[in-house]
Amino acid sequence: MNYPKNFDPEGYCPANEHPDWNQSFYFNFYDPATQTGGFIRVGILENRKEANLWFIFFRDGRPLFTRLNMNLPYTRERLTGGLTIADVTLRSIDPLRKAEVLFDNDQFKVALEWDAILPMTDSIELTGGGGDDGFAKEMSHYHPEGTCRVTGSITLRDGERIPIDAKGFRDLSVGPRNWDYMRHYRLAWPIFDNGLSIVAVHGFSTTGKDAWMRMVGKDGRWLAVTDVRERIEFEDDDITMRTGEWQVTDADGDTHEFTSRRIFRWTFPFDTFVVTEHMMEYRLADGTLGYGLGECGFRLPWAGNNENI
Repeated sequence: MNYPKNFDPEGYCPANEHPDWNQSFYFNFYDPATQTGGFIRVGILENRKEANLWFIFFRDGRPLFTRLNMNLPYTRERLTGGLTIADVTLRSIDPLRKAEVLFDNDQFKVALEWDAILPMTDSIELTGGGGDDGFAKEMSHYHPEGTCRVTGSITLRDGERIPIDAKGFRDLSVGPRNWDYMRHYRLAWPIFDNGLSIVAVHGFSTTGKDAWMRMVGKDGRWLAVTDVRERIEFEDDDITMRTGEWQVTDADGDTHEFTSRRIFRWTFPFDTFVVTEHMMEYRLADGTLGYGLGECGFRLPWAGNNENI
């Protein structure tokens, strides 16, 4: 979708008539030195006059602090100028390059900054799925992602301070977020120690079609992807990732083979859809390690995870 030159995706973006119009801001990170990570997301549904919040932190594979609010009052605040919801503040410091997440109460404190490594780039546009692309039509018109260095600290209620010097992703989204369109999707967002980063999102719609959001980050830029092959092994509940195998071929013709292993999982409900958010350890074929998001979502009542597709 084409937006005007003065379009500010971190500012207020008016909705169209879609009942599930969404504007959202998402941040994650994982610090292998402290084995600490987090998932933060604010979603704003203007036509439904409500908002929602994910604010989940973990260490050593176990929760540290959890705040999940799915039907909060609508707010017109956005990342530009600062957004506070359920006492969590998200604020843009340098447009599309640096942002902060702040939280401070007697039990838990967060002061973290996401500073761009690779620029935020719209993976839907780079994927070039065309006018029939399911993600672009029903899940987001504009969805840039970028890798970041994440620094700051977390303080626990007993006074322990956890310093954070990590890597993570952030994204933002403008457009519809029609969960009922999507039967299932799965996602890999590794950031490897050699600088390679990958966005690979595979969605399966209720109409029987599939769609992609995908790109490869290397040499300081994002490249298109020509092919992705994947195999996910799920736990017995069929919604939790255990391990995975991926082959991603970029526009330069380089194929990046890697595996994944789960570190942590949390579940987020959206009434008739459920998202399972994982932090994964990733490993390239040459042994190079990386960390990042592994995610999958499922339409309810549960109808399968397409693991054989």
